[in-house]
Amino acid sequence: MTDLFAPLQSLKQGDWFKLICGASFQHLPAVRSLTLAYTLAGADCIDVAADPAVITAAQAGLLVAKSLAKDAQKRGFDYKGNSPFLMVSLNDGEDPHFRKAEFNPTECPTNCLRPCERICPAQAIVFNSIKEDFSGVVSEKCYGCGRCIPICPYDIIYTNSYMSTPGVIAPLVMSTGVDAVEIHTKVGRLAEFEQLWQAISPWADQLKLLAISCPDGEGMTDYLRAIYNLIAPLKSALIWQTDGRSMSGDIGDGTTIATVKLGQKVLAAKLPGYVQLAGGTNSYTVAKLKAMGLLKEAEGQGAGGRGEKFSPLLPAPCPPSSISGVAYGSYARVLLSPILEQLENKEVSNINVKANLRLEEDEVLLWQAVELAHSLVSQIKSQQEH
Repeated sequence: MTDLFAPLQSLKQGDWFKLICGASFQHLPAVRSLTLAYTLAGADCIDVAADPAVITAAQAGLLVAKSLAKDAQKRGFDYKGNSPFLMVSLNDGEDPHFRKAEFNPTECPTNCLRPCERICPAQAIVFNSIKEDFSGVVSEKCYGCGRCIPICPYDIIYTNSYMSTPGVIAPLVMSTGVDAVEIHTKVGRLAEFEQLWQAISPWADQLKLLAISCPDGEGMTDYLRAIYNLIAPLKSALIWQTDGRSMSGDIGDGTTIATVKLGQKVLAAKLPGYVQLAGGTNSYTVAKLKAMGLLKEAEGQGAGGRGEKFSPLLPAPCPPSSISGVAYGSYARVLLSPILEQLENKEVSNINVKANLRLEEDEVLLWQAVELAHSLVSQIKSQQEH
């Protein structure tokens, strides 16, 4: 098997790890740094916004990671220079992943305790920021979790959603050399899904992977079957992403329960393709899956296990009997936020010396970030190590 298809082998083995940078997260330095750290830690896929600038930032992180492969190996990380798949997310309708919080800071009373600022996991809400000379929502950092909305005592925070414009965004994104596409959909939007799929389909053959992300809903399994009938046959691998509790993995261990339950539901539907968890995933997820017997074991895996002849271009040949991987979003980003914050602070303190300090330019912070990322990646990867 070539290195090109190493990520698909991870799907086959059941130890696939995906980093979700965020479908509406556009903070370019953070995307670059997260991509770099999680790639060196062994991630199989980096999922980013369908924005050419964001895609370019992630690609830059992938290139730097490749140049640091030998250094990573010397430090005990199992990264061999294989590039993870670069995935972009598109939506076929209104979706919380594709929105931004907004408010007018001049409407905030001066005596407000600003709970929105404290609760924001992306540190996207600032007041009188020296660096940005700005108050309000830093749009490129906001990824739409919505936690600020109910906590605002004056009810002045709202969100703006945005839609993929299929005829415009699909050619633009597909021409940037991405490996994979994820379509966010909901039960009942088959016509909208079909419209987006028709815009993507001219480029579908060049994809290595297609992912369908859908939250639970009445008639969900029938809806997913209808989607499969619409997109089949595929030349790429196919993932069903179970969006259990969106953008909540950093809140607490319990958020993972919703995505595990939804994963069981999709497994029971016996759809062709792989099943991968998302939405509420955190450091508790893999332990929960192992306890429930929902992950493949390294030995005696049966169909799709190691030692079996592998055809990387084909989707899973039959419905899976176990979870093939886990995607981490808010938890993975918050895990590295202390490192990224230190990097930003260094940019401020050295603004006259050097702007735009990059993660690889601070060796201490770089390998601290990789160590933290590896602490998460290794949870699912360790099941295959002997």
